[in-house]
Amino acid sequence: MTGHKRAGRRAAEQVAIIGTGNMGAAFLAGLLESGYPRRNVVATDVRPERLAELRERFGVRTTRDNAAAVRRADVVVLAVKPQVIRRTHEDLAPATEHRPLVVSFAAGVPAGAIEQLLAPGTPVVRAMPNLPAEVGRGSTAIAPGRKVGPGALRRARRLLERVGVVVDVAEEQMDAVTGLSGTGPMYIFIIIDALADAGVRVGLHRDIARKLALQTVLGAATLVERSGQHPIYLKDLVTSPGGTAIAALHSMERTGLRAVLMDAVQAATERSAELGKIILQRLSDGAP
Repeated sequence: MTGHKRAGRRAAEQVAIIGTGNMGAAFLAGLLESGYPRRNVVATDVRPERLAELRERFGVRTTRDNAAAVRRADVVVLAVKPQVIRRTHEDLAPATEHRPLVVSFAAGVPAGAIEQLLAPGTPVVRAMPNLPAEVGRGSTAIAPGRKVGPGALRRARRLLERVGVVVDVAEEQMDAVTGLSGTGPMYIFIIIDALADAGVRVGLHRDIARKLALQTVLGAATLVERSGQHPIYLKDLVTSPGGTAIAALHSMERTGLRAVLMDAVQAATERSAELGKIILQRLSDGAP
């Protein structure tokens, strides 16, 4: 079940999306695809050409004035790069006097650090979404800041569930979330491409190999989701004695596919933590 079917029929809040790079635009696309009213959404960016593209593609209001967008918002989605978080918040602090709910996508920046850059008492929910939010199949982890009560957290959840699944984690687990699901779509893109290449290697036409690889990944994931069965149980259903699947499995185990994926998640997690420390140091130094 996609997120927007669970969101209910509550009155739509005014949402300002600050920053419309890859993740901000993906969230915007998924939010509107879920049926969220366009009149309740405003998007900002520093690039006039990007704003023109958003108006043409989505039909939403746009502006380069972050503060103006925030003043009219019930919920502010911060989708700016963490490297520019201080410069962005210099515009937003006076605009958050009405204490809107702030949902931050800024990787590596704790909710407490963002709270210090906004009007006192502004509730901040830290979130780590991923790119499939664009098609309503995102994975988002959330962690509340100190000023977030149960009602504000429910509001954040309702909004984010419109673009996929939402889970609660402790804020110190956000780097692990970044390593697994935040970076995760890249792993799957590589797997799809590798499977397509493998199909070409054994004689399939490129277009056919890519279509089969894509549908195999999509179908397998859907089967795990809908059946409720553990992936290993489903793996055992495929691996008949002396068959092709067990031969392929032996090859994968011998070459360490599991270890490769585990190492990739660990590397991404560690890099997320490193970047977070850099950003926090910049904020404490007062760097722009």
